[in-house]
Amino acid sequence: MERSITMVALFAALIAVLGLFPSFMLITGVPISAQSLGVMLCGAVLGPRKGALAVLLFLLLVALGLPLLAGGRGGLGAFVGPTAGFLYGWPVAAFITGWVAQSWRGVSLTLSAAAGALIGGVGVLYAFGAAGMMLVIGLSLPQAVAALAAFIPGDIIKAVIAGVITGAIYRARPGFVLTR
Repeated sequence: MERSITMVALFAALIAVLGLFPSFMLITGVPISAQSLGVMLCGAVLGPRKGALAVLLFLLLVALGLPLLAGGRGGLGAFVGPTAGFLYGWPVAAFITGWVAQSWRGVSLTLSAAAGALIGGVGVLYAFGAAGMMLVIGLSLPQAVAALAAFIPGDIIKAVIAGVITGAIYRARPGFVLTR
């Protein structure tokens, strides 16, 4: 129990730290940052439930006003802006990433974690992000998809990196990866 709480807190902190890496804002108002990599790693390493809990803890800290999002943003306003769909999608993305990594046992963890990150951390997250942009900015579905297209290559790279990191952690410290 104590170890699980520590891991959840550690990965919530990882998402915060990844927000410190320089990010830049595109015309759509959505920043390119490394925080989605942290969300993917939460699911891939901690599994579906604990990964989603780590993301929820991070989002709670953001809601309380801590400036943990890319660009030093925080507070309840972040949950109604152009990136709100992504924030709401993060726990679901971590859950799906962890579920795929945990369920797909016939292949290496590197491959199953990367596949989970692609499905959860890219596919699911983009569905939430596009829906948020449609609701907040008033874009049509084709417009929202077009606005997000610039992010796809970077997020695919992040999914591969999440798989490689998860596999490396598992080889170095198998007990640290809760999806196996």
